[in-house]
Amino acid sequence: MAKTKEQKAAIIEKLERVLKEGASSVFVHFTKVTVAEESAMRRALKKDGVSYMVAKKTLIRRALDKLGLKHEELPLEGEVALASGGGEDVTAAARLIHEFGKKLADKLTILGGIFEGKLVGQTAMQEIATIPSLATLRGMFVNVINSPIAGLAVALKAIADQRNS
Repeated sequence: MAKTKEQKAAIIEKLERVLKEGASSVFVHFTKVTVAEESAMRRALKKDGVSYMVAKKTLIRRALDKLGLKHEELPLEGEVALASGGGEDVTAAARLIHEFGKKLADKLTILGGIFEGKLVGQTAMQEIATIPSLATLRGMFVNVINSPIAGLAVALKAIADQRNS
């Protein structure tokens, strides 16, 4: 069923809002994804604060035009969806889509996205998708800070054990 101009304008407005307010946005090409797989993916994305919506490519392009983003190099081909959000964790959308892309083999691929207000290509978005979550990065940082202290404690214990022997 064809959409009216008002419905299309509402979709463009929603896309524009999602692209502007999201911490980052990822354009996703999907093909032959079953309803069960997509439902599971949507639930997992929603749990982490990432929205997922499918829209016509022309409406996505119009929303990008309204935001003033040059999208000529962005290959929006086939079925395209938009994953956006993530709250405090700006890499969440890209990372989760990347993980589902691995699970679903060739059914899901990243086309590009918007990161820090700039349109980025597929390779840049793939690199962003491999960055660990914010919680993991914090844990790694604490480990880096803690490791010299832990090494010192082990060395002092070894010296104390040696003197007691």
